[in-house]
Order: sequence, then C-alpha cells, then structure tokens
Amino acid sequence: MFSSWDSPFDILPYIVTAIAAFVSLFKFYLRLTCGKITTSRNMEGKTIIITGANSGIGKETARDLAKRGARIILACRNMDTAKQAREEIISEYPSANLILKHIDLSSLTSVRQFAQDIIATEAVIDVLIHNAGVAQGFNNKVTADGLEFTMATNCYGPFLLTHLLIDLLKKSDQGRIILVSSKLYRFARLRKDLSNINPINYFSLFPVELYNLSKFVEIMFTQELARRLKDTRVTANCLHPGVIDTGIWRNVPFPINLLFKPIQMCFRTPEEGARTTVFLTVSPDVANVSGKYFRGCKENELNQWVQDKDVQWKLWEAAKSLVKLRESDPKI
Repeated sequence: MFSSWDSPFDILPYIVTAIAAFVSLFKFYLRLTCGKITTSRNMEGKTIIITGANSGIGKETARDLAKRGARIILACRNMDTAKQAREEIISEYPSANLILKHIDLSSLTSVRQFAQDIIATEAVIDVLIHNAGVAQGFNNKVTADGLEFTMATNCYGPFLLTHLLIDLLKKSDQGRIILVSSKLYRFARLRKDLSNINPINYFSLFPVELYNLSKFVEIMFTQELARRLKDTRVTANCLHPGVIDTGIWRNVPFPINLLFKPIQMCFRTPEEGARTTVFLTVSPDVANVSGKYFRGCKENELNQWVQDKDVQWKLWEAAKSLVKLRESDPKI
C-alpha cells in the first residue's frame, strides 16, 4: 500500500522537511517585500510621539528613530514594559532622548490628561504615530465612557488625541500624523447608517471581526483627516505593516492557538513591521503626500468600500459626539 515505504511513518521526515522549506521560502519572500528605507535622514530637533512604544512595532519604530537622533515620547499604557523598552534602547544608543508618558487610549479621561501634559510641556510636535492597538477575544468589553473597548483603543482614543494635539502639530514646519492600520480592513464593512460604529453588544465566533472593523474606521478617519488638513502643513497617512509576530496575537484562544502557532512562524519580525512607519516618518518623498495608504514603503490602493467620502464625513461627525469633544477643544 505504501510502495517503497515500510510504514506511513517513514515519510514523516520528508513532510517535516517540506514544511520547513516552505516556511523558510515564505519568510524569505516576506523579507524581500517588507520594503526598504533608503534615506539616512537625521531627525535631531524633531519631537515624535509614538503610542504603544513599549513593545512590538512601536518599540522598533522608537529604536530606529532614536538612532536618528529624534526626541521621542513613548506614550504607553503599561509603564513597566515601557521602562524596560526605554532601558533596552538606551543601552544600544546611550544618547537616545526617550521620554515616558502614560496613556490609556481606551479612556477618554486618560487621553485628555496625556494631551494636557503634552501641551503644557511641549512647544511643538513634529510627528504623531498612532501605533497602539488591541485585538480582543470572543467577547467585547465596554469602557467607562460607554465605548466598545477595541474601537475605543484603536479608533476613538486616537481620534480624540489627534484633535487635542493638532495645534502643536500645526506649529511644525512639516507635521505628520501616521496611523498603523491593517490589510484586514478588507474583511469589514461599516454600515452606511453607522449603526455598528460602537458595537457594545457585539458577539461573534470570529474574534478578529472587531479588530477588522476598527482598522476600516481608522482608514476612513485618515482620509477625512487629510481633507480637513489640506490647507495646513500637516499630512496624515495610514499603513499596513504586514502580518507581524507581536503581542497582539496573545489573545488567540485555545484550541485555535494550537493551529495558529505554526502559521505564526511565517510572520514578519517587529523590526520588519516598523519599516513602513519609519519610512512615513522620515522620508522626504512623502513630505507632501496625504490621505494615502502604504504597504512595504510604497503607496497601495484601497478598496472602494473604505473610500466613500459621504460616509467618512458622517463617521467623523458621529465620532466627535462619541469622544465628547468640547467647544473649547482645538478644531480640525
């Protein structure tokens, strides 16, 4: 039955070798397509805020920009891991100028406290990188502000923070706002009546659905933001970093995680995932580019569902209510 094989187990080493070869070739392909940063631009004199800079893509972004001499504000929820990240980067680049600040993007109060601190201590912000993100499990959570936790962290916290810091960004000679999004937006749809922008009663057997929706909303925000900033020196762009092996996958539930681990071996490293973020931060080639979506350090096309300008405008106006914008807050 097994021809030249004495038993079905004789073929097992060949199967393992074939899988290992496939994984190696696929990882090589991902490395070739993750993009390259060709500029060695020095960022001395530039102040950059990176949310979620305590691990993963955020930490690697901070590492690269620290090497370039930037003054970096690590805006993090977990201050213990933020301190570890800061020490790690400084051990590599002793002259790195890294400042730790606490922020919980799921809390509107925390976002306002962070912004007040920045406004009181900083004269200008050159780059605001919205890197922090979460991916929940099967059940969602509702924040103290009545917002769904994933949407609050990935969308509405950054939306409010952008509003509160916009005046400092406008003081830069070339302000940049960068949102780390995901290609998974393609698997989400925002209803035209906006009935799912705050899905507090959400339940699904597919735990990435809320994450996908949050990335869809992020991209819509980016395009509307770019239009509203068109007569300023501030640009806004978003990006897909690739599928990266970071802590965001820690919530993959059992037993799905047993099947997920072999797939995770093919993911890009955080350093590779940070390249497009760094590219959008430092490259002179995108100095006047705004409202675009990048992948592998190159501009990419978006699908038609996420480009509806009418829905983008309605979403923006609805979000202003969700985050409780005040008359005294800066306007975009």
